[in-house]
Amino acid sequence: MPLKLSWITSANTADTDFPLNNLPYGVFSTPTLDARCGVAIGDMIFDMQAAEEQGVIDLTDEPLFDVPFWNELMEQGPAVWTALRNRLTDLLGEGARDRAMVEPLMVPMGEAALHMPLVVSEYTDFYAGRHHATNVGTMFRGPENALPPNWLHMPIGYNGRASSVVVSGTDIRRPWGQLKSPDHDMPAYLPSRRFDLELEMGAIVGTSSSGPLTLDQADAAIFGYVLLNDWSARDIQAWEYQPLGPFQAKATATSISPWIVTKAALDPFRTSTPPREVPLLDHLKDTGPMLYDIDLSVTLAPTGKAATTIAETNYNEMYYSSAQQLAHHATSGCPMNAGDLLGSGTISGPTKSERGSLLELSWGGKEPLTLDSGDTRTFLEDGDTLTLSGHASGDGYKIGFGTCTGTILPATKDLFPT
Repeated sequence: MPLKLSWITSANTADTDFPLNNLPYGVFSTPTLDARCGVAIGDMIFDMQAAEEQGVIDLTDEPLFDVPFWNELMEQGPAVWTALRNRLTDLLGEGARDRAMVEPLMVPMGEAALHMPLVVSEYTDFYAGRHHATNVGTMFRGPENALPPNWLHMPIGYNGRASSVVVSGTDIRRPWGQLKSPDHDMPAYLPSRRFDLELEMGAIVGTSSSGPLTLDQADAAIFGYVLLNDWSARDIQAWEYQPLGPFQAKATATSISPWIVTKAALDPFRTSTPPREVPLLDHLKDTGPMLYDIDLSVTLAPTGKAATTIAETNYNEMYYSSAQQLAHHATSGCPMNAGDLLGSGTISGPTKSERGSLLELSWGGKEPLTLDSGDTRTFLEDGDTLTLSGHASGDGYKIGFGTCTGTILPATKDLFPT
């Protein structure tokens, strides 16, 4: 698909994340405007609340954009999602008849602060990247037992905390927790010393359900995608995760990018999951290409120093798609809600430079990573800023997500001094 031209000239460049082909959804505010829904186009934001109030956008009998989140639109379902995208394309495309009505509703992106684009109903994180799972399993169980017996049969996941999901730019406080080193008989209560990132994509469920979903129904229920960093305290996790899995190690924060890129914008970049070593059961069998060709990267910048690219990979390295994750999630009859967030699991490729976590990049801390500044890292240090980026590449344009950033703050004072 070629670049669609807009009367907003900044949307017609090859380097913008937000051409007319994209039209991602976010929430913004300015010194004179309260937080409200907006659509990114080039270096501008289209004010959806004002557009609806003035009748430029009129999709339903009740207002959808009088609240600072996109859940109201999600709940309307795919037909209304499509109607909005078509209307936005008409309003913002080259030669738009209603340009004079729209121009006053545009806000320069440089003047805006960005906020959480949705109310997260529930959050589930998966462990669905084969290279990541193989690397981690090899470190802890050896290559012959790297993958658990169930891993090739279903996407493994755990229920996380919706309350800990934050928008890009939110500082991340180093957590305290129980740690137990192999050379100590008893655990200690300390700040995490092996704090890490996880490069992921997040799928946002747009329509609610109350029973099992077919794979195609699950795919149709997904509203869009965000970049996601599931911050992880590896030392807390190592002590707590048996027998029930991650808990406090994953409860500090999960950062997401501020723009929801719709499934419709990503449709031209669909690609298939990898070949199956073990046939999947019928409810999880692929019915078509449900992954996406999205280039991803991570940079790390120590305090006051330039950023180093520490990983570059692609979303197409996932073993299970978000549709398969959602279909599996619903098999028990688990109700799914509009605004549910599904983390893909860490996305890593087959080579060292494609590993999406410091746990893998430093091989459990045994192989320190040297940054361009000369600093070394095994895990994250206070003051480090992590930035996730991603885009799909079209013919003379790209579909981008903006960035997903977070800076590590020191742990707070011990609440329980000895």
